[in-house]
Amino acid sequence: MERDAMQSLIAWKQSPYRKPLILQGIRQVGKTWLLKEFGRRHYDRVAYFNFDEHPEYRQFFESTKDVTRILDNLQFIIGFPITEGTTLIIFDEIQEAPDVLNALKYFHENGNAFHVTCAGSLLGVTSAKPSSFPVGQVDFLKIHPMTFSEMLGAEHEKGLLDYLDAKSDFDPIPEAFFAPLVEHLKRYFIMGGLPEAVARWVNERDSSQIDSILYAILQAYEHDFAKHPQPREYPKLIQIWRSLPSQLAKENKKFFYQLVREGARAREYEDALHWLVSSDVVMKVSRCTKPALPLSAYEDLSAFKLYTADVALLRRLAQLDNSAFLHPSRLFTEFKGAFTETYILQSLSASFPASLRYWTSSDNRYEVDFLLQYKDLVIPIEVKAETNISSPSLKAIKRLHGEDFPLRVRYSLQNLKLDGDILNIPLFMADWSERLINLALEKALS
Repeated sequence: MERDAMQSLIAWKQSPYRKPLILQGIRQVGKTWLLKEFGRRHYDRVAYFNFDEHPEYRQFFESTKDVTRILDNLQFIIGFPITEGTTLIIFDEIQEAPDVLNALKYFHENGNAFHVTCAGSLLGVTSAKPSSFPVGQVDFLKIHPMTFSEMLGAEHEKGLLDYLDAKSDFDPIPEAFFAPLVEHLKRYFIMGGLPEAVARWVNERDSSQIDSILYAILQAYEHDFAKHPQPREYPKLIQIWRSLPSQLAKENKKFFYQLVREGARAREYEDALHWLVSSDVVMKVSRCTKPALPLSAYEDLSAFKLYTADVALLRRLAQLDNSAFLHPSRLFTEFKGAFTETYILQSLSASFPASLRYWTSSDNRYEVDFLLQYKDLVIPIEVKAETNISSPSLKAIKRLHGEDFPLRVRYSLQNLKLDGDILNIPLFMADWSERLINLALEKALS
């Protein structure tokens, strides 16, 4: 399956400022496969070392920091020479080997002609001791779950992809494209963007197997929670994680500690929550008291929402059978639109580097689902789960802060349309948001 991140890896290889590369991302997001495929396509050889399967490899890094000695030992293991520029070195499960993580500093300083990449659980890398982390000596690339557009590619829907890739106006999308795209989006809500689930669907077309895969991944995540440096935090991690469906089922999706445990207080769960957010297992969207630049300056740290990293993980965590998503009237409205918001957040997080926030009016009468800081603008975003596009909150934020917003964005099941300063993007076009926003801004600011 083709991943958009492949182009970023190619750019890394060609950069004159290349450093050892760490792929960041949640478990089962496809980091190892991506590095191996990158090596297969763009290098003569791949030197792959897994420190979980072979903990004995760690000793090569414990006794020396000399890059030449380390490489000599590794070459004996794999049986072929590791050459500059033509061999891709992959250190996998690096979270199991702090000395390997630390050695990346010396690869950068004394062996940067060698192309070194790393993959591992972000939970482990995040909790690495500061003394072992090579600050300023490595590059990072964040790998997200497969986007809807990547899923279309995996399903060999080249015609639909080509049409959406070529779309450069706001003319309505013909029904011949619109209807099948909605059907594909239904499937994406069921399978999500974790590559194993997508691949199994593409190969087997058996939705029951998807639930088994997602359940196994959820179990693996909870197993990873036990690796927290402080064992007493494990129950709190589990409680927060399992509370997410009930948190998002509310009309007001703000996170409440009382739904984690009766009588729970923020200070008790602060460390566990920070750890989950740092690991990217959950996505945190904080409230802004004022939709103005920079958004971080107006962040209310006491009010936030938590979403799962993948829409299908939320479905499985909520123990909803995939058949619940096949009925048109329930697909995007289940859990009061929580799945649709998760999907949009998932897409925008993969497309835009800045963290998203949300806004509520001072009297809490109005709420805008997301605020996007893009270039020198703040763009209010509302997510509608159906074709109903009444947007009182978008109107309210315009009325209260109208001079600040040349563009407001709404995602819904309505067709593509630019209506004054409101851009309606069909849900299945979320991955094309940046291009559509730029087109709309050109018109608004011209």
